[in-house]
Amino acid sequence: MLVLAHRGYHAAVPENTLAAFEAAVTAGANGIETDVRISRDGLPVLIHDRILASGQVTAELARGEIERVTGHEVPTLDEALEHFPGILWNVEIKTLQALSTVIKVLEKHQAGRRILVTSFRHDLVAICASSLKVNCGLVLAHRPQTLGSVLADFNCNGNPRINHIVWDYDVLDGGLLRQAAIDGFRNFVYGPVTKAEHDNCLDLGLDGVITDYPLLAQNAQAVIEGGVT
Repeated sequence: MLVLAHRGYHAAVPENTLAAFEAAVTAGANGIETDVRISRDGLPVLIHDRILASGQVTAELARGEIERVTGHEVPTLDEALEHFPGILWNVEIKTLQALSTVIKVLEKHQAGRRILVTSFRHDLVAICASSLKVNCGLVLAHRPQTLGSVLADFNCNGNPRINHIVWDYDVLDGGLLRQAAIDGFRNFVYGPVTKAEHDNCLDLGLDGVITDYPLLAQNAQAVIEGGVT
């Protein structure tokens, strides 16, 4: 099970910063999940929130203004990929407005980086799968009645780069996970909190976990690999 640090490892530093990404690498995470939005000056900035704590809209601020509001440096996608070439990057695209800029950045890096593009906006995932040579995944926050109902809009045989499903921990379902695996998808999850929940992810045979607590996931794997019961 791959361990991806959610917005970097931000126990002691701000999330989605180069410091958080460095902390994730130091902690031994296999990869990093990060969020991309477009600033007013057209930069693909790594920040999760649509609305900042000040009440201002992220997209209506230039990068420097965002940094003044948040109180820390806000990296761009290009800077992050340049700084940390040896890990898996899960790039979550937040908005349609970010799509064309993100695609241009990923085109430059796709040959030399391990990249997984995901989004709650499945139409954006389909565009990325057709435009880039990277793996792509659908993020799900609900439990569908059937896996087919989720995939109905996608010809995955014709779009083989859509090959990951990222499930909310709250809607994990063993039957759907097995069906997804049979159909050739890799199952990732986001949102586990406790050690028991991370252990459960491992027991379910998930391919990857996106977590704010990467050390808990690593501890779970160490127990299994060490043969401890």
